[in-house]
Amino acid sequence: MEVTAAELQPGRTLRPRAEKAQKIVPSAKKQEQCDELYPNPLSDEEEHIMKVPKPRRKTTLLKKKTARARETKAASPCSDEDFSLAKIKKQSKGTKNQKAPLTDNDAENCKRAPKAEPVYVIPEVERKETTFRGRLGYACLNTILRNKKPADEAVFCSRTCRIETIKKNGIEWVKDLGRRNIEDMLKIIEWNEENNIRFMRLSSEMFPFASHELYGYSLDYCAPILAEVGALANKYGHRLTVHPGQFTQLGSPRDSVIKASIRELEYHAQMLNLMGIGPDGVMIIHGGGVYGDKEAALARIRKTVEEDLPKDVRDRLVLENDEIWISHSSSTIIHDALNPSSDLTPSEIIARANVIFARRGIKPKQHLSEAREGAVTVMERRAHADRCQKLPEALPDDMDLMIEAKDKEQAVLHLYRLYNLQPVIYASLRPPADIQTKETKGRKSHRKTRSNKAFASNADAIVDALGSDD
Repeated sequence: MEVTAAELQPGRTLRPRAEKAQKIVPSAKKQEQCDELYPNPLSDEEEHIMKVPKPRRKTTLLKKKTARARETKAASPCSDEDFSLAKIKKQSKGTKNQKAPLTDNDAENCKRAPKAEPVYVIPEVERKETTFRGRLGYACLNTILRNKKPADEAVFCSRTCRIETIKKNGIEWVKDLGRRNIEDMLKIIEWNEENNIRFMRLSSEMFPFASHELYGYSLDYCAPILAEVGALANKYGHRLTVHPGQFTQLGSPRDSVIKASIRELEYHAQMLNLMGIGPDGVMIIHGGGVYGDKEAALARIRKTVEEDLPKDVRDRLVLENDEIWISHSSSTIIHDALNPSSDLTPSEIIARANVIFARRGIKPKQHLSEAREGAVTVMERRAHADRCQKLPEALPDDMDLMIEAKDKEQAVLHLYRLYNLQPVIYASLRPPADIQTKETKGRKSHRKTRSNKAFASNADAIVDALGSDD
């Protein structure tokens, strides 16, 4: 039984469907009449041609593409090779999962050109007078060479890694970092000579993890390069020194810390020895922590120096006073602003230190730093200023002064300009920062518990041990 849509949906009125128009086929007689009216009908081939749209003229398309290409090339600063490479990339852009077939020459031509050096405005300085004519130096890093662009042209000596990287890449990969570091020292020494800076502190990260208990290694593999660096420094009369890090604690109550400190000093001594650096290549360390008892800490330092250090390490070792707990009456190097010796003036401190240097056959060397402007608390005053603005009045005329400042070689050049110590290349100058922070992430200060006089005798014994010949 057939059911209509109206029966399925009551109330719906259906419009009657229109009847299909019948296809009219012309009769033979009418066809003959059409042939008489149009005596030249189209052939099948001609009819096909009429149905296909007529293509645009190729010459017109080529002219437009060439014009667009010329406009693009004129607006682009790239060379002809760069333009050809861009054209290849554009043609392959619409191809899925397919890259342009670039060659090594294409990649070299497309390499981004280095940015032009900006023009720096160097402020004038107020000239000052001094009789000092010694060497000024900076520590570890040359900011101009480190910041060269592109980045793969940067020159520095502190490439390092983590232990996880050693486990992943192997010890030879880490030793190659050390090789690259020491090779860059050749460039830094040449730059220093051109800019009349003949005193520098080497980075302690020159050979990463060389003193590590598990991953340490000898520097003999780099002996030829080290010798080359030392020969260049000696040729120019440059002084190279080192300052092992704050973890070098000869007075620690933990035996493992003392052993690690000795390994660190042995590593630095081997580096200086392979360079062929003379006795002026000293290793500066701080006294270290107090651990609640200054006298006991000094006694441990004395014992370690006298009994545990190899002779080549002891011959280069110099103790620097600590601004937190060891004053100048207990040590040998200047750090007087935060923890001054109550019974000694700066000139007396320098004179005493220089006597010890002379007894050991070492050219006197001191450190100079300034607190940042506006620093009030001890921790703020411990942060080095970007540059030093004056030389101490008590300086001997002929000694070496290490400038401990954030601006590194710029701090030395700044003092050159202030006191007219050396000619300065204007292109090597950089302007100082507008704002300096007052914070530091260094060690925290400790409350004084005992007078320095209580352990001065132990400190003198340490100095005697450093100066002894056996």
